[in-house]
Amino acid sequence: MQYGFWLELSLLNMIISVAWEPMGDGKRLISLADNHLLLWDLQESSSKAVLSNSVALEGKGQLKFTSGRWSPHHNCTQVATANDTAIRGWDIRTMTQIYCIENAHGQLVRDLDFNPNKQYYLASCGDDCKVKFWDTRNVSEPVKTLEEHSHWVWNVRYNHSHDQLVLTGSSDSRVILSNMVSISSEPFGHLVDDDELSDQEDHQEDKIKEPLQDSIIATYEEHEDSVYAVEWSSADPWLFASLSYDGRLVINRVPRALKYHILL
Repeated sequence: MQYGFWLELSLLNMIISVAWEPMGDGKRLISLADNHLLLWDLQESSSKAVLSNSVALEGKGQLKFTSGRWSPHHNCTQVATANDTAIRGWDIRTMTQIYCIENAHGQLVRDLDFNPNKQYYLASCGDDCKVKFWDTRNVSEPVKTLEEHSHWVWNVRYNHSHDQLVLTGSSDSRVILSNMVSISSEPFGHLVDDDELSDQEDHQEDKIKEPLQDSIIATYEEHEDSVYAVEWSSADPWLFASLSYDGRLVINRVPRALKYHILL
């Protein structure tokens, strides 16, 4: 307890990210501070958090974390972090590294996000103006790469309900909504029960067995300054917000035609 309290105070001014456990009873969280990954337990009988585990980056180069995300998969035992151009996966039960993407981006990695429906898929973005999608079982190269932004990409976010929808925000003052359907949990469209298919629908069934194509759905240019944050609504899966350096908050919706295409 004394060690945890001392560490909390010593790193108080360096905390750059905090994340609650995605599932469970809400009594655990992680924080990133300087080169430390810290796991905290919240005790009902106390107003203080207890440090239950930690790990520190060691070695050469830039050893300060820039971003981290807690995976909603694997019983919430894995966390991904970014530092410099690298992405690392951690097993928080032992605080051991389980994978490392040494040169995930050509420049600083800014943000990460896990696909909510595919347990091994992770998205990243960075100062090389790229958004990359990874399968953490094979990190030798990205599954997909987007190069639609013209400056640093600060945020990448999967839609919580429809994982083909991906938001990105950048210092180019733009927000881009992408349809990454080929690497989503439904790359061939929605499944249809055989009993519900008529003879006229058989041809349509054959068509949707072909992988759908990825595309840029829309580019939003309401901001006049760098977009530092994008987030999906937790209440409405078709609603999202973006925030720029000048304090402008913009609320947008997924285009109605795409919404109906996904649902029907």
